[in-house]
Amino acid sequence: MSDPTIQTFCCHHGNATNVALTVMRTFDTDTYNIVCLCSSALGVLGAVYQILPRKQFTNSHRWFSFPAERGRKIIIWLAVADLLAALGVFIRSMIWITNKNIMPAINDDSSVFFCSISSALIQYFYTSTCIWTLCYAIDMRLILAQKECKLRYYHMAAWIIPALLTSSGLCLLYYPDADCHAILSFETILFRFVPNYIATYLPIFVVMIANPILYHNSMGDMKRIITSASGQLTSRERSILDAISLKFSVIMGVFYLCWIPNLVNGLLVWVLWFELPSDVLIVVWNIMAFTNPLQAFFNSLVYRRWYSGSERVILPWRYYDEAEYTPRNSQLTRSSKDSGRDEGYPLLPGGPLKSINGYQSLP
Repeated sequence: MSDPTIQTFCCHHGNATNVALTVMRTFDTDTYNIVCLCSSALGVLGAVYQILPRKQFTNSHRWFSFPAERGRKIIIWLAVADLLAALGVFIRSMIWITNKNIMPAINDDSSVFFCSISSALIQYFYTSTCIWTLCYAIDMRLILAQKECKLRYYHMAAWIIPALLTSSGLCLLYYPDADCHAILSFETILFRFVPNYIATYLPIFVVMIANPILYHNSMGDMKRIITSASGQLTSRERSILDAISLKFSVIMGVFYLCWIPNLVNGLLVWVLWFELPSDVLIVVWNIMAFTNPLQAFFNSLVYRRWYSGSERVILPWRYYDEAEYTPRNSQLTRSSKDSGRDEGYPLLPGGPLKSINGYQSLP
């Protein structure tokens, strides 16, 4: 997991009375690392599943195929960032279990180096997942406006912004000697701790606030598009909007589930700095260790197509005959002919049904 409270444990701890050591005396690190291992393993599996190539049975119409392809590319890069973050948590936990040094000892420079570098990489990739999640919602709005956005712009935002935030936050925390607990003065807290908290929580806050607004506006755009041709909204159109609304809600629900524990932890730390409830914090840390890496697993469920038969995962170790790519049973055949089962947008599980108002034939 990635959290600024845990990152401060990477500092040297020469003062036996500091807050971090007080909390760590009652912290079962083995349980924590086991939770991290289990959740990150599931996260790695989910991310790998999401990255695997797949055959999608979509309509050949430009309005459907183009946005579905754009959305799939963003999903893959989101899964790549999820994979690297979960893999980082898994490797770090394995080393911590083996060496029993989740908190570096006095003058243990090698443990400080490993802890700080691994924390930086994990925070970097988790911040990248936040940016890719935001890019996905932005791309939805652009698709509805029939505007193209180059994927390289998303890459620039998703890889450069996390690098700036992570490097600035952690460099101020660890510079010059990774001794951030030596003097807990107001200046130390303001100029070393606060920037790292901002760098960690700002992307989470932005996604939690901006994405629901973007998705809400996208729903309004979809309703206008559907009703623009004939000025009516039939039961089929309503079912389309309901399906999209459900998809948006589940996607945001997963993000909130995975990252709200981190915000709760940050709130507890800053509100109760001098009287930290150790037992409560440890429970929150274990919840974060469980939910953060599971983001990759949950994303593999919510970002995939929900309609059965709309896609087929292609396993690299298995040979596929060309005939296997064509749906044979009646249900799949019907879905391939009925454009109502195609994914019209990157987030739409099965795509809009063919409507009487001509929505499907929009240019």
